Amino acid sequence: MSMLARIHRGKQPLPPRLVLYGTEGIGKSTFAAQAPAPIFIQTEDGLSEIACDKFPLAQTLDEVIASLTALHAEQHDYQSVVIDSLDWLERLIFDELCRQFNVPSIEKVDGGYAKGYTHALAHWRQVLGLLNRLRVERGMVVLCIAHAKVEKFDDPEATAYDRYSPRLHKHACGLVCEWADAVLFATRKIRVQAEDAGFNRKRGLAFALGKDGGERVLRTIGGPSCVAKNRYSLPEELALSWPAFMTALVQQPAEPTPTATNPQEK
Repeated sequence: MSMLARIHRGKQPLPPRLVLYGTEGIGKSTFAAQAPAPIFIQTEDGLSEIACDKFPLAQTLDEVIASLTALHAEQHDYQSVVIDSLDWLERLIFDELCRQFNVPSIEKVDGGYAKGYTHALAHWRQVLGLLNRLRVERGMVVLCIAHAKVEKFDDPEATAYDRYSPRLHKHACGLVCEWADAVLFATRKIRVQAEDAGFNRKRGLAFALGKDGGERVLRTIGGPSCVAKNRYSLPEELALSWPAFMTALVQQPAEPTPTATNPQEK
């Protein structure tokens, strides 16, 4: 078959690849448990209070790979696969590299000079490749959970500022965020009010909006406060719930119908 005969035309709808990150206790795993028929691949111990199906806690990268391989090869009724969490998966990747190179830390891998973080990308690509196979060949939703960190961002068009991002090394974070169809930041809505602190100084007081410590929301578009993106034209903010996400996903604006133009018409 020639290369031109293999060209795909039009849209090819596939289940989403999502990265959801946020602070501890915000409800990331609860959100994932609301996905259709989910199966969790645990890299950290934090699902005991959530009713869900899950593999035993992975102690090595090989165990994570084995779980993903089994989901691809064996018959099952699961419709979503959840990695919980990416930052603990990164630790397993680092442990594997330390074992391979017989060194005590990722900083010493292959002689140091940050080479370990570059080697880690090969393992990340293996995991993402297996997740892609589950998405394309088994029709599974892919959802990867991560904790949040505050990082300094050197904006070339403005003064440097702090923002939230997934708690991963910058190389892995860039790879995973580029791979995902949506990077969603889970947070609480707050209001900051300036107050006089004396001596001509101001201080900010934060107030939660809503009940239970503040309304929990998803940020779907990046900005000065957080890393986020989506390929689905989602609203900038959604409620932190799977039904709210799916409602927004299926209500995307329709593409305009192309119309022919007669060059003789004026």
